[in-house]
Amino acid sequence: MTILPVTTAPAPRTPSRFWRKLRASKSAVLGGILVIFFVAVALAAPLLPVPGPIETDWGAVRKAPSAAHPFGTDEIGRDVLSRMIWGAQASLLAGVVSVLIAVVLGVPLGVLSGYLRGWTDAVISRFTEALLAAPFLILAIALAAFLGPSLSNAMIAIGLSAMPLFIRLARAQTMSVMTEDYVESARAVGLGHFALIRKYILPNIFPPILVQATLTIATAIIAEASLSFLGLGQQPPAPSWGSMLNVAKNFLEQAPWMALWPGVAIFLVVLGFNLLGDGLRDALDPRDL
Repeated sequence: MTILPVTTAPAPRTPSRFWRKLRASKSAVLGGILVIFFVAVALAAPLLPVPGPIETDWGAVRKAPSAAHPFGTDEIGRDVLSRMIWGAQASLLAGVVSVLIAVVLGVPLGVLSGYLRGWTDAVISRFTEALLAAPFLILAIALAAFLGPSLSNAMIAIGLSAMPLFIRLARAQTMSVMTEDYVESARAVGLGHFALIRKYILPNIFPPILVQATLTIATAIIAEASLSFLGLGQQPPAPSWGSMLNVAKNFLEQAPWMALWPGVAIFLVVLGFNLLGDGLRDALDPRDL
């Protein structure tokens, strides 16, 4: 009788070591602070002592920043600070929900493709390549235009456009895990397909999926701002950083602050997610854990 060698899965990552490495990265800490700040502002919007985001003051049209309006006012006298705060909800919600859609749809397809191979892999791979043939933003614009202008449709369009990234990543990671000795041993002793995927494949592909999701949130926020700028995202009078930039482009000389603050906010939140994603990638590197 042939005795199979006992081969176990890699030891689980130590949470304390992960947090220690993450805290040791100054860029990751900065990114985390920026992300936490914008999330806190978005969640606390109803509690902050600012005017309503759609309240108008016809006596304060395009007023420069002052004590009454720290970020100035827009073309119809609305407080820019208030619209910035409430606009953070739309931008962050679009980023997170879009990526959730991409992960929920893309990861299972990628795992099936890498696990089953054969004709299943061929069909899913051709479908993925067809989506990747169009640039991400162009595809998102086309889908948003087809679905109709609204924030929810913009999130669906961005999520579907980002889905191929997660299909390819999950497929590649699954194929890599399938070559490991502990997976071969588990299959040899008769472990079922679903148990094998749940116990060995998903836990081992989760770290790169998490890193990619964090980085993709930044891309999704830019995409949402672009769609809102084109009138395909959040619809007026509801605030959105992209729609605020769309209006501000007409008043760059008379009221430059209308474009300054949304632009700075988009830059900082995207920078935060990118720095945090890079820090997570380093902290989750299996070669160092």
